[in-house]
Amino acid sequence: MNNQDKSFQFMALAMKYLPEAKEQLDKAGVELSMDLIQPFMDLFTKVMQEAYELGLEDARKELNQ
Repeated sequence: MNNQDKSFQFMALAMKYLPEAKEQLDKAGVELSMDLIQPFMDLFTKVMQEAYELGLEDARKELNQ
């Protein structure tokens, strides 16, 4: 799976939880728009990519033991 495929999957996960995040932000009085959320979606994708790489590295280490 290439990075673009993973990024698409990560974004799908983010969109799955977006309504819950919007609800929490609304409760906190923070207005959410697609313009405002884009930098956070980019950050989320970076975090998920790094988490994926860490998990992949751990799995490879376990296979080699």
